[in-house]
Amino acid sequence: MAPYQFIERPSPFNTSTGKTLPIFAVTPAHIETGSIDPIALDWAKKAGFKAESGAVLLIPSSDGHLGGALFGLGANPSEAPFLTGKLARALPAGKWHIETAPLSANRLALGYGLGSYRFERYKSSKVEAPTLLIPADADATDIKRQLAGVFLARDLINTPTNDMGPEALEAAFRALAGHYKADVSVISGEALLAQNFPLVHTVGRASAEAPRLLEMRWGKKGHRRVTLVGKGVCFDTGGLDIKPASSMLLMKKDMGGAANVMGLALMIMDAKLKIDLRVIVPVVENSISSNAFRPGDIYRSRKGLTVQIDNTDAEGRLILADALAHADEEQADLIIDMATLTGAARVALGPDLPPFFTDDGALAHELAEASLSVDDPMWRMPLHMGYDKDVSARIADLTNAPAGGMAGAITAALFLKRFVTNAKSWVHFDIFGWAQAERPHSPVGGEAQAIRALYHHIGKLAK
Repeated sequence: MAPYQFIERPSPFNTSTGKTLPIFAVTPAHIETGSIDPIALDWAKKAGFKAESGAVLLIPSSDGHLGGALFGLGANPSEAPFLTGKLARALPAGKWHIETAPLSANRLALGYGLGSYRFERYKSSKVEAPTLLIPADADATDIKRQLAGVFLARDLINTPTNDMGPEALEAAFRALAGHYKADVSVISGEALLAQNFPLVHTVGRASAEAPRLLEMRWGKKGHRRVTLVGKGVCFDTGGLDIKPASSMLLMKKDMGGAANVMGLALMIMDAKLKIDLRVIVPVVENSISSNAFRPGDIYRSRKGLTVQIDNTDAEGRLILADALAHADEEQADLIIDMATLTGAARVALGPDLPPFFTDDGALAHELAEASLSVDDPMWRMPLHMGYDKDVSARIADLTNAPAGGMAGAITAALFLKRFVTNAKSWVHFDIFGWAQAERPHSPVGGEAQAIRALYHHIGKLAK
């Protein structure tokens, strides 16, 4: 069975049937020592090709047709492990294969696949793209599985809210579950109050589309219990504490946590990992209406803790609070939550390096190892309990927006920590979910962050 696709697109890979054109991936040393194909070397010298990182030089055949390509890796190929993603956008359409490359087959093919991503749902014309033959010693099935998870996250984030509101996100969630025969339950609208999800209802009640809590279960009882929780704010106006227009431009990505846990769930289910998987996604649109929640309001959470609303733009932690409390009612071996939660995380580490928070030192070490192993960056940040007092409110148990504006990513994590007391391990990821600049392995737009590393780690847990 092929992996689930939210948007169907042709594969970036070809099969060995028919003629494929060669790509010679080389470093400057290969040019200097002449240790490549003689015809390619001669053409490189005549063209002044220096094998700079990402440089592409097309090579003619003896009869004047396209005969192949040279691809520069630069002096230190390990610094850009997915540089081959550039080939997916630089080569002309056609079938290609790697003739020579001082790179691992898996990195080479995965990098190409990641760089092949295009979001053309709203384009009237499509670009014909090149395809690459996956090397025989690469794990083609797992590469395609990881690409499917990454592409699902990117597709969901890139889709604008008029086509990716709460109802559409639920439909995508159900389609993913249906593909892998997972069980789904949904609590929507006023039923959230009846079933004790008051904060999810509070944040989403002003929207034209009802707030909801999505839940998926897959796998067998008795296996390691892993629960994924993703923030699903389909659009965030900021509520009555409204954002300026410039800050709303990317708010379709505020469901990036939901998109990423769905991409991770796809990988886990497609690989048939021996995991008792649970996925929980609270879904809302933080809108403005006569019934919108207000600054100064106080609401009781699912866990019973009361929360004072000091800023309606700090809504993500509210819906996560109810979702995490629900997740924690079953003693999971591991709870992972992912959310586009704070600007403070971006100030600290920038858009490409997501911080994670956990009080489990062994888990943090294992995640760091997984990150390095698969070149999926993340960085541990401290759950500094000295700031825990800042999460308290004067007339309620908690505030959703501590005063002062300092250590915002840490205090947000400490807020969430109050709602996880039973799980063996818990980790919170404060992701950006967006690539601001084109990179070899991704165009500008929605981005999957940390889920390849988490898939690698969960795969080890399953064994």
